[in-house]
Amino acid sequence: MLDVKTLKKEPKKVAENLLKRGFKLDINAWSKLEESRKLLQSDTEKMQAELNQVSKQIGTIKNEGKDSSDLQKQATKLTSDIKEKSKELDTLLNKINQFIISLPNLVDDDIPEGNCEEDNLEIRKWGEVKNFNFIPKDHLELGKELNGIDMELGVKITGSRYSVLKTQIAKLQRSLINFMLDVHIEEHGYEEVYVPYVVNSESLLGTGQLPKFEEDLFKLEGKGDFYLTSTAEVPVTNIFRNEILESSSLPIKYVCHTPCFRSEAGSYGVDTKGLMRLHQFEKVELVHAVEASDSDNALEEITNHAEAILQKLELPYRIVSLCSGDIGFSASKTYDLEVWIPSQETYREISSCSNFRSFQARRMKARWKDPVSNKTEFINTLNGSGLALSRTILALMENFQQKDGSITIPDALRGNFGADKISS
Repeated sequence: MLDVKTLKKEPKKVAENLLKRGFKLDINAWSKLEESRKLLQSDTEKMQAELNQVSKQIGTIKNEGKDSSDLQKQATKLTSDIKEKSKELDTLLNKINQFIISLPNLVDDDIPEGNCEEDNLEIRKWGEVKNFNFIPKDHLELGKELNGIDMELGVKITGSRYSVLKTQIAKLQRSLINFMLDVHIEEHGYEEVYVPYVVNSESLLGTGQLPKFEEDLFKLEGKGDFYLTSTAEVPVTNIFRNEILESSSLPIKYVCHTPCFRSEAGSYGVDTKGLMRLHQFEKVELVHAVEASDSDNALEEITNHAEAILQKLELPYRIVSLCSGDIGFSASKTYDLEVWIPSQETYREISSCSNFRSFQARRMKARWKDPVSNKTEFINTLNGSGLALSRTILALMENFQQKDGSITIPDALRGNFGADKISS
């Protein structure tokens, strides 16, 4: 959530920043809430001060052996009035909290301004796009011929936009998971964690999926306050919720493999063919917790770590900085890694690496203790996919396909996969 002090002190500046996203801050509504809060708090404090004075007078009069009944009635009335005012104030503070928690994060000054993905800024490219000497097939054609991808069976078992991976393609996914985890742990210094796939609403609120994006979640009806996790970002980042970390423990870098579940509300007809956009998919997720001063460098680092996987897999890609109108609700800056997809003749997102600064930490009350000042400060959180499995499989199949329909396995993956190609 936004820093309330900044919102109180510089509402116009906050409004100008949020407008870059296309979000219009209702300054009048905010001002009315703040004025009401100030008035209620002032009235409550005055009544409390009066009650304290009356209580002292009652004590003095009792010590003198005089009748204090009138003052006691006054104290009773003040106590009752304070309780009523306190209830009003609690209700108002809840409204203010709901107002603030509905606001997206401020965007960094150096991100490109724009309204949609066409306005994203390309930062760099890596790798050569392959020129096939035959007409390349898409991953579904290849998967069917290799008896490795069965979308119809996914529909039979569950419904549309679920898949069943078989034989060598199922093995490819398992090999990729181990490969990605090994690289991030052994080469990049991450600590592996294994977390629940089911999360509560407090966790989703902490990372910003609730309340705004509830329709994109799968809720477990009749089972209490639980949801299937939409991304490993949620359970892993919430490890820090309500914690005060020692400075010596930072930075913390976690890597985690989990399935992810998304209803993808509003995306019907958009990238719904094959493995590109599923309701259930796998990811290897990277999460950082750092001090604010290390935040910018951490974003570059986490992006480089996701890039390393693509480079080892010899997959051509590009990096774009998301514009203000395309960036996520909780992020202040995001780099998208987009891998080349031959069947679409374009680059498609395979990882998003985002800096949330203190936005998530404020919602989660996640802090660290400064050993010099002995004060607590909010941590900065970051995360990125390292990588999304279904799109990695798709990209490998299409980029490494051969004329005979087989798939060559990149050198770096052969040790995990145990072969140099997939063939029928």
